[in-house]
Amino acid sequence: MPVSLGPLPACSVRWRSFPAPRPSKQQLSSALTVPAPAARPSPPPLIVQSDRSIVLEVDQPGFAEARDFLAVFAELEKAPEHVHFYRVTPISIWNAAAAGLHAEPLLDGLAARSRFPVPPSLESEIRDWFRRYGLLRLERGEGALTLTSSEPDLLGELARARDVAPLVQVANGVLRVEEGNRGLLKQALIGLGYPVEDLAGYRTGEALKDLRLRERTTSGEPFALRPYQEEAARVFWAAGAAHGGSGVIVLPCGAGKTVVGMAVMDLLREETLVLTTNTVAVRQWRRELLEKTTLREEDIGEYTGERKNLRPVTIATYQILTWRRGREEPFEHFDVFGRRDWGLVIYDEVHLLPAPVFRATAELQTRRRLGLTATLLREDGREEDVFSLIGPKRYGVPWKDLESRGFIAEARCVEIRLSLSPEERQLYMSAPARTAYRIASTTPGKLNVVEDLLACHANERVLIIGQYLDQLRELSARFELPLITGRTPVGERERLYEAFRSGAIMRLVVSKVGNFAIDLPDASVAIQLSGAFGSRQEEAQRLGRILRPKSDGSAAVFYAVVTAGTKDADFAAKRQRFLAEQGYSYEIREVGEPTQDGPDGVLARGEAS
Repeated sequence: MPVSLGPLPACSVRWRSFPAPRPSKQQLSSALTVPAPAARPSPPPLIVQSDRSIVLEVDQPGFAEARDFLAVFAELEKAPEHVHFYRVTPISIWNAAAAGLHAEPLLDGLAARSRFPVPPSLESEIRDWFRRYGLLRLERGEGALTLTSSEPDLLGELARARDVAPLVQVANGVLRVEEGNRGLLKQALIGLGYPVEDLAGYRTGEALKDLRLRERTTSGEPFALRPYQEEAARVFWAAGAAHGGSGVIVLPCGAGKTVVGMAVMDLLREETLVLTTNTVAVRQWRRELLEKTTLREEDIGEYTGERKNLRPVTIATYQILTWRRGREEPFEHFDVFGRRDWGLVIYDEVHLLPAPVFRATAELQTRRRLGLTATLLREDGREEDVFSLIGPKRYGVPWKDLESRGFIAEARCVEIRLSLSPEERQLYMSAPARTAYRIASTTPGKLNVVEDLLACHANERVLIIGQYLDQLRELSARFELPLITGRTPVGERERLYEAFRSGAIMRLVVSKVGNFAIDLPDASVAIQLSGAFGSRQEEAQRLGRILRPKSDGSAAVFYAVVTAGTKDADFAAKRQRFLAEQGYSYEIREVGEPTQDGPDGVLARGEAS
């Protein structure tokens, strides 16, 4: 049962509260249901505009249901306090189409929730984008692949395009495609606005016949797939058909994406290459595979900077694959993709897939490809490459849906605002943009807030996450807390993570290396001191560090400590957009003004000093 959060712990910080947006109570399964007029006595919550933007009013009764509806086919751009701004894009529509949605039900739902008529120009664009998905099909012919379409004139036009012509051969009205050009052609065509439905199938990898999921882990605990994990694997696999076997599974942090990957491996039972973010994540994948499957130690290899063992199941880091001796030198480890007969390649945290790996992935189109992520957002804007080369979004579940069912922890997000001192404000105003952001992000007043929050959560496991190493080192020294950065040896990182899991240490400070793929199930509080500018996916990943269900069923609290009236606050608002789309609202608290209330806490210290 969901836990009632109740009030925040009593702290020495003097807060001023602001009303938070209404939380979600709807599930995505009802997202396309047209609401009955009697259910909406107030004006509909959406305003749809011809520039492809959609405004959603937070204070309207239909807000939560409309938000879930928009999440199916639109991208959240801004989420200020009273209105959210969405945008419809070709890639958002193509992902909706790949999930089985159609234009007319979507437009009917949009019209039913819109205060004014949907602009005809946008209706036309949405219909055209839906029409384009599936218009081009890549199929396997005799001796080569063929690109087909129900519109022959379109094929002829595209075949003459500059980026397409070198990749196809035209013979008797048929566009033939060499196997090695399969991925490159899909990239070129989506760049022209035409996604390709790839039905050319896959080659069979080396068998892994002894792989099974266990009914009990090696430690004796019962183990079974959760319903959504089983469904995600089944939808991806598609009974082995050509229309399945490639694509992205989107699940919240803490929801068991690794288990979904293992479930797909169990369905396929072929040699598998797993790519992930760092060596700690490699070890966690290895541990999970040994605990929950019948794979043996000798079946699993690690391919990292420390070890380079290729086995039937090999786990490698993106970093080692993209390593080279110089900017003009080749990527020496790309041959990993071809040195065994892989039947499946799993891209963990696919939203972080480095650009050079796209090149190798373009040559891997005959292998089944599974992307795992909590968000499709890429800060480099290469969502089209993920769509073309890994595949479309195949399955996703709203975060709040899994929270309501107890599969991830209930969480509260709190933004704590403090001010710069007059001296800091003067430095901030005269500094270049990057320096100004650093001044705002690392104000000493943030450490004073951390001191109070640690007192508030004295008996809980707390992660403190930041971007600036000097700030983290100062915090670590001041409060005598262990610190993990990119320079911390892997063995020391694992020792500290294990001590945190066991409760031997209750506080842990981590730099950006703590954003991804860390299994810390009993962490219940996260304090974010600074972030990577406006990175939405980073905010989601950091909240995810505390979303794994707690052994005692307790809730989680995510604090973002922000300097008001600065770029720190501006970027914080941008980082929060993805979580707002998922139904999380930030309670805004302000550190109190200096008073004469006594010596305790931030209140007596006043503003940052």
